[in-house]
Amino acid sequence: MRRRVKLLSFNALPGFTLIEVVVALTILGFILVIIFGAFRLGISAWDRGESIKEEYQKIRIVSQMITRQVKSIVPYKIQTKKAEGDYLAFEGKAQSLKFVSALPAKTNRPEGFVYTIYQFKEGDKNGGRLLLYERKALNREFFEEEPKEEEGIPLMEGISNLLLEYYQEEDSSKNQTEAWLEEWSAKEKKELPKCLKMTVNFKDPKGKDSSFGLILPISAFQYEEVRMRPRAPIRRITTERTPREGN
Repeated sequence: MRRRVKLLSFNALPGFTLIEVVVALTILGFILVIIFGAFRLGISAWDRGESIKEEYQKIRIVSQMITRQVKSIVPYKIQTKKAEGDYLAFEGKAQSLKFVSALPAKTNRPEGFVYTIYQFKEGDKNGGRLLLYERKALNREFFEEEPKEEEGIPLMEGISNLLLEYYQEEDSSKNQTEAWLEEWSAKEKKELPKCLKMTVNFKDPKGKDSSFGLILPISAFQYEEVRMRPRAPIRRITTERTPREGN
């Protein structure tokens, strides 16, 4: 008895048409685009958050450094060779500040008095910079010398504006009213301001205008001469030796 074998043709098997394959690949492509887009968006958001965090961390460090150094301002009196007389080493303007501090910014340990300059330099469309100049207060003419450009240390960049103001308290004897001044010359006023205000405007990593301000008190605002009392003469007590008996 012969067995009959039925052969199935490939045309009879179920399959996908070309249109169905194209549609499936298109849908898969859309899904991959959405997945990679979301992944890229997450990475950019992470990078943006890290840059914002780093920027504000830098602002916090610079603010702490300026605060510590301004609080350590010394009413340093310069002994000049000219006939104009001695004066206090402090000069404040709207965008620059010169003073003598007992705490250097470059190191955390005291190394003697340092002559410090904070100066705002305007830049291009990307903004200006806040520069720090610092050297030891050694010679008599250091306050009259202008710092070299290459000696400046950039503390902040991308600053659109910087404003320094100095507090003047009310004093009827000097005929002055309470106010915030944009200039302060200790050579004329014979004293330092009791308070300093710094306002910095800049653009954050998102491109938005932002600002922060510092109000810093100056503890030692006036120079006082300390005169040593003359020492009392030392009295010497002399004793006469009595001759021994029998000599």
